[in-house]
Amino acid sequence: MTFREKSAWAMAAVMALSGLFYLRLALAVPTDAPPAAQLGPLVPYVLAVSFVSIVVQIALAVFNLRDARKPADERERQAIHRAGHSAGIVLAVVVVSAAGSYLVLGNGARLFQWLIGGLIISQLADYRLQVLFFRRGV
Repeated sequence: MTFREKSAWAMAAVMALSGLFYLRLALAVPTDAPPAAQLGPLVPYVLAVSFVSIVVQIALAVFNLRDARKPADERERQAIHRAGHSAGIVLAVVVVSAAGSYLVLGNGARLFQWLIGGLIISQLADYRLQVLFFRRGV
């Protein structure tokens, strides 16, 4: 398994677990809470995901020092590009869905939560698709 595939697996796990953490925090905030309270879950989420991502990437690099220094080869670059493109489509679908939800419900706080959730889902899709494309080829 290449360094980038290990990294994609690790980051997919980080995004899945942190996404569940954010979901739990976001569901605890009432929908009629003031806008400042709606932003409350975002700060602990960003801090947690940043810290864990840094620790995971440092650990991977330390245990795979030789592979971590190598630049991505052509196959890896193509897989990363294709995964990013597909994740962008996932994000676009969530954003359009969020806009539709806002038009129907008129709840800006829900729109915000949808958009943050969409970012988490698209990042998770990006990492999972990278793994798929690394394994199958592009």
